[in-house]
Amino acid sequence: MKEKNIKLPLFGIPKLYPYIKPYMVQIIIMIILGILSSLVDSIYPIFNQYALDNFVGKKTLEGLTAFVILYVVILVLQVIDNFISVYMCGKVEMSMDRDLRDAAFSHLQTLSFAYFNQNNVGYIHARVMSDTGKIGVMVSWRMMDIIWNGSYIVCVLIMMLALNVRLALYVIVLVPIAAVLVMYFQTKLVVLNRKIREINSTITGNFNEGITGAKAIKTLVVEEKIQNDFEKDTENMRRVSVHATHYSAFFTSAITMMSSFALALVLWHGGVLTIDGVIQIGTLSVFLSYALGLMEPVQNVIVTLSELIAVQVNVERLTRLLETESDVADSKEVVEKYGDTFNPKKENWEPLFGDVEFKDVTFKYPDGDEYVLEHFDLKVPQGTNVAIVGETGAGKSTLVNLVCRFFKPTSGQILIDGKDAALRSQLWLHSNIGYVLQTPHLFSGTVRENLKYGKPDATEEEIWNALKLVSADGIVKRMEKGLDSDVGEDGDMLSTGEKQLLSFARAILSDPRILVLDEATASIDTVTEKAIQDAIETVTKGRTSFVIAHRLSTIVGADIILVVKDGKIIERGTHTQLMGKKGYYYELFTRQFDEAKFDAVFK
Repeated sequence: MKEKNIKLPLFGIPKLYPYIKPYMVQIIIMIILGILSSLVDSIYPIFNQYALDNFVGKKTLEGLTAFVILYVVILVLQVIDNFISVYMCGKVEMSMDRDLRDAAFSHLQTLSFAYFNQNNVGYIHARVMSDTGKIGVMVSWRMMDIIWNGSYIVCVLIMMLALNVRLALYVIVLVPIAAVLVMYFQTKLVVLNRKIREINSTITGNFNEGITGAKAIKTLVVEEKIQNDFEKDTENMRRVSVHATHYSAFFTSAITMMSSFALALVLWHGGVLTIDGVIQIGTLSVFLSYALGLMEPVQNVIVTLSELIAVQVNVERLTRLLETESDVADSKEVVEKYGDTFNPKKENWEPLFGDVEFKDVTFKYPDGDEYVLEHFDLKVPQGTNVAIVGETGAGKSTLVNLVCRFFKPTSGQILIDGKDAALRSQLWLHSNIGYVLQTPHLFSGTVRENLKYGKPDATEEEIWNALKLVSADGIVKRMEKGLDSDVGEDGDMLSTGEKQLLSFARAILSDPRILVLDEATASIDTVTEKAIQDAIETVTKGRTSFVIAHRLSTIVGADIILVVKDGKIIERGTHTQLMGKKGYYYELFTRQFDEAKFDAVFK
C-alpha cells in the first residue's frame, strides 16, 4: 500500500485548513497585531524627526512632556502588542503540532501491515514528528514574519514618498536590486543546506551503527574501516558547510553594501536638500533610518518565502500519509453497526466461537508478484490446533496474517463462525485473538502495565493466574518490585526469554478464542519450553489455535499440520499421515531429529 503522489497549490493551505480553522481567531489577531507592530516601528523615526525639528532645531523644550508621554504610551502598547503576538504564535504552533501529530498517529493505527512493510520506521517517524513541526512553524512564526516584514516595507515606502518623492526614489530603486541579490544567494544556500542535512543524516546513521553495532565491529576487527568511513563523512560535511558559510558571508556583505549604498545616496542628496532648505534636518534623519532599516525586511521576506516553498514538501508528505487509505478497512455499514477502532459499539458485538474457514482463497502480498495461495480451502472447527511448519523465510505467517485480517485475500473469503470476516469489525476480531510474536515486544513501563494491555480491567488474581500458567510467575517474584518493576524500553531490562514469557502471559490474560503462537518458544530454553508446551495444551483446549513452529517436536500432536515451502502450502495432514508420505515434512522432521541427537551427544 503505497502513498499517492500529491502536488498541492498555495503551500497546501486548502489541505491544512481543517487544522488551521480552530485557530482562525488567534491567527487573525496575529495578523492585526503584526500590521500594527510594523506600523508603529515605521513611525518611530517620525518621532525623531519631530524631536530634531521642534526641540533641537528651535532650541526649546515646549511640548516635551506631552511628547514623552505619547512616546511612552506607544512604547508600552508596542510591548503589549509584541507579548500577545509571541504568545499567539507559540500557541498556534504548539496546537498545530499537537493536532497534526495526533491526526497522523491516529491514522497510522488504521492502516494495515502492508503500509508498514513498504515504509520504514525512519520515514514514518519523520512524517509524524519533523514534518508536523515544520508545518506548525510555517503557520505561526513564518506567517508572522511575512506579515510584519511585508507591512513594514509598505509603510516605510508610503512614508518616504509622502515626505519627499525624489529622495524616496533613491532608496526605492535599490529594493529590487537587493531582492535579486537575496534570491540568488538564498537559492544557493538552500541547495547547500539541503546537502548538509543529507550528509548529517548519514553521519547520524553511521554513528548509531557504530554504537549499536559495537560488539560486531570489535569481533570483526573493522574499527579502522568504520573510523575512516566516519571521518570521510565528517570531512565532507565540513567542506560543504564551509562552502555554505562562504555564500552566507557574501550574502550578508552584499546586503550590508546595499544598505550602505542607500545611506550614502540619502546623505549626499539629502544633505544638499537640507543645505538648500528644501527639507529639515529631522526629515533627513527619517530617511537615514529608513535607508538603514529597509534592506533587512526585504531580505527577510525573500528568505521566509523560500522557507515556505521548502515547507511545501513537508505538507505534501504529511498529506500523502493522511490520505493513504488502508487496503484492509471496514465498510461503512460495518462501522455503522460495530463502530471503529476508536469508537467501538461493543453492545452489537456477537460472541466469537472460533470456527475458521478458508473458502477458495487466492492471495499475493500487495508488494509481491507471485501468488502465495491459489484457490485454497481449509476448514478449522472450533478448538482445532493448526500447526504451520517450514524453513525460515518460507512464508509460514501468511495464513495467520489472513485470519487476523492484517491482509485481505486477493479473492475468495475467510469465514469466522460461518460469516465473512469482512462483514464484521476488525476490532471485534482482534479483541478475540491472542497473538504471541516470535520477537516479543514490551512497552516501556511496569510488568503490570504491560500485562494489562491484554486486559485493562484484569484483577490481581487473573494476572497471577496467567503468569503461573506460562511459568512466568517466578520471573516476576524475583524482580525487586514484583508486578510494579520497570521493564525498560522495549523490555531491555529482561532477557529475550523472559520477555517472551511475559508476552505469552499478556496474550493469555485476554482469554482469546483464537490463539496464535508465532514461533513463541524459539527464544526459550528447553526446560521452560516443556513448561510452556504443557501450558499450551491447557490453554488451547476449546480454543482455535494456529502454531507457527520451528521445532517440529513441539507440534506432533497438532490436529492438522500445514507444510509451507517457497511461500506455498505443499503438504497437509496429521504428523502420522505426513511421516507416512515421506515427503518434505518427513525430510524436515528427520533432519531435526538427527540434529537433536547430534547435539545431545556432543553437548
